[in-house]
This record gives sequence, structure tokens and C-alpha cells, in this order.
Amino acid sequence: MMQDVKPRLDRDSRREAILDVASDVFLEEGYANASMSTIAARVGGSKGTLYNYFKNKEELFAAYVVRHCAWQRDAMFEIESDLSDIREALIKTGRIYLSIVLSDFSMANFRVIVAEAQRTPEIGLAFYEAGPRSGAKRLGAVLQKAVDSGQLKIDDPVHAAHQFIGLCQNRLLKARLCGAMAEPTVNEIDREVLSAVKVFMAAYGA
Repeated sequence: MMQDVKPRLDRDSRREAILDVASDVFLEEGYANASMSTIAARVGGSKGTLYNYFKNKEELFAAYVVRHCAWQRDAMFEIESDLSDIREALIKTGRIYLSIVLSDFSMANFRVIVAEAQRTPEIGLAFYEAGPRSGAKRLGAVLQKAVDSGQLKIDDPVHAAHQFIGLCQNRLLKARLCGAMAEPTVNEIDREVLSAVKVFMAAYGA
């Protein structure tokens, strides 16, 4: 299983430290109750320093959302360079994807983001663009390479990417969101991923 660690993507260590603290505060208090004063106090500086990086809480939250999505996406596609066997590549991708998305850490972040998206639609849009949509485009590019090499027959790779992700996560994601199950085990993830790949290859395999 993926270890619950904060993503560190930016070269500006001060900005990253602010986002680390903001992530903790958002998860503990929710977006509405979180304050720039609390975040500044935990960072160990003044609010003025905080505002040098983010002009308001909305901008800080948006940066937190984008960073979390980028971390998930990059971790998911560590294996995209090895595409000699698309079936094995999809199995690896599915395993990594579910271990990240269904982890306690990611589920907590997802709930905070979705809750705020109801009040601030642009946050929901930022999450969708940086997360699900961007991930599907990247997976679509991987599938296109498999089409080019003759391993798959797909007319719309991005659409097929959304289908594959849906096949992998559908049942377990619903159970996690409803609190009906704990973080899945390796065997539970394998069961979902292997069946998802089997269905996907039956539909699109050359």
C-alpha cells in the first residue's frame, strides 16, 4: 500500500512548507473553519509572509488541490515508459491508482475538496481538470501508444481511459465513500484490477 506522505512537487521549499501546513489544517478543520491566521501560526511566520505566496485562502486552497492531484497523477504513471505488454502495464497502473485513490490519506483529501466544491464550483472544476481529466488524458496517451504498436484497437483513447478507470474504481470507491469498508488490502485491489483489465482487453484488445 502507498504510505501516506505529503506530496512535495515545488522547488520553493517555503511555499511547500506552507502547503504542507495548509493541508493539515484543511483536513483537520475543513475549508470553512480553516483560517489564514492558523496556517501562518503553524508555519511559524506572519500572515504577511503567507500573503506573499497566496493572496487569500481561496488561492491557497486551489494550490493545495492542484498539488494533491499532480502528486496522484505522477505517482500513477511511473510505469508508462514500459509498454511492451499493455496488459501488464494496465495491471500495474490499476494497482498503483487504487492504492493511492482509496488510501485513507486520499479519501480524506477528496472529502474536503468535494465538500468545498459544492460552495465554490471553481474549486470543483480545478480538481476535475487537474485530477480526473488530466489523468484520463495521460492514460489516453499511453493507450494510443498501444494502439500504434498494434496491441489495442481503440477509436477514442481518452474515452477508453475513463472507462478503464471506472472499471477499476467503481465498486470500491463507492464503498469507501459510504464508509462501508476500510482501506483495501493488496488482494482486494488485485481482485478489482485483474477483472477490470480482463474486461477492458476483451473490449479493446487486438
